[in-house]
Amino acid sequence: MKIDKTAKPLPNNLMGETTQRTPAAKSGATPQQASTNVSLGSTATQLNKMEASMANTPVVDAGKVAEIKQAISEGRFQVNSSVVADGLIASVRDLISNSNSNSKVQ
Repeated sequence: MKIDKTAKPLPNNLMGETTQRTPAAKSGATPQQASTNVSLGSTATQLNKMEASMANTPVVDAGKVAEIKQAISEGRFQVNSSVVADGLIASVRDLISNSNSNSKVQ
């Protein structure tokens, strides 16, 4: 199927316009500048401070990592299985409670 161009182009002078429009910068007129003031409040200020603080805090404690690496290489590092198990159980409990609370909201 071929689509033909059936619409006629619009004339340059619409509804009796006889002068061509020019941008404000070219015509010498200066556009009015709108001024908007926005106040975000104290919560936004606190969040910005927290973000700046977090940006300067390293994600990983390099000293602690080096200490653990040294302990592993020297054979001194021991895993406390009960602490690991307790942590896993606590994580599962958190996941279950979050899952239950989310399903009640829906």
